[in-house]
Amino acid sequence: MEDFFTGIQWFFETILLAPYNALANLELESWWLANFMSWIFILITFVAFFYWLKQLRIFKDNNEDRTDVSAHSFL
Repeated sequence: MEDFFTGIQWFFETILLAPYNALANLELESWWLANFMSWIFILITFVAFFYWLKQLRIFKDNNEDRTDVSAHSFL
């Protein structure tokens, strides 16, 4: 039974978590490269946020938004 759990440990540490170990080793050389994916996700979040704000502005300018208290059916 111990070999089964040792096998699971080996699989996670050497196969599934290998990209994270590579990023941890890369951080010692270059912090910017190690956090590259974080910067990509932050950029995607900002683009989505500003797109959402643009769409809200379009609906507000056309007077299509509902601002009354019962705007949602669950209220």
